[in-house]
Amino acid sequence: MAQWVEGKVVENSHWTENLFTLKIDAEIDMFTAGQFTSLALDIDGERIARPYSFLSSPGQKPIEFFFYTATGGVLSNAMVKLEAGDSIWLKQQANGFFTLDEVPDGKDLWMLGTGTGIAPFFSILNSGNPWNRFERIVLVQAVRGQCDLRYKELLEGITQKYGDRFHYKAFVSREKIADTIHGRIPQAIESGQLEESVGMDFSVEGSQIMLCGNPDMVKDTVEILKAKGFNKNRRRTPGQITVENYW
Repeated sequence: MAQWVEGKVVENSHWTENLFTLKIDAEIDMFTAGQFTSLALDIDGERIARPYSFLSSPGQKPIEFFFYTATGGVLSNAMVKLEAGDSIWLKQQANGFFTLDEVPDGKDLWMLGTGTGIAPFFSILNSGNPWNRFERIVLVQAVRGQCDLRYKELLEGITQKYGDRFHYKAFVSREKIADTIHGRIPQAIESGQLEESVGMDFSVEGSQIMLCGNPDMVKDTVEILKAKGFNKNRRRTPGQITVENYW
């Protein structure tokens, strides 16, 4: 069984009332980009734990995580109050198969995420692996309001480094914002709006698609992609769709 390691909060960045980032100093085992670990706090004599994906890439310090305070979420509502120097528990060993090791080769890689489900994609994008395997990469970030669109500095850094090999498109569901798509990812795929907006097409022969976030988005998008001829990716039967619910 994986052991708990005590970490120290380096920084707690509050983006909105419910959206925040923790940077943590902790000696954990090396992980693979796209994996998750468990974070925990001792609350009223009980250790409350929940899995969270790394936003930072392997080897980067401090370790970084992206959170949304869930309504009634005991752990997230406690973590949002943490300050620099406070203690937090992390599992020493990471887990998860939402990594490029599990994704077949292709020409294009599409990363479609909602909310804080964008975190593992940043972890992957800032490692060298995807750029060695794919010619072009599309990152889609779907949020409720413009205030939830964070990590613009990371996006700018990726764009500067990889130029027209990288395409980014934001979705905002509750506001109409310039240069974003108003609505949901599944409908934009079904109508062709997403492809048109980034100037690329989904291809059964050349595209690999990773989905992470709201289970409803994942489920609906998988069904629409299946109708277009794509299949879920499994070890015994490789396909084009790799998923992880992150809610």
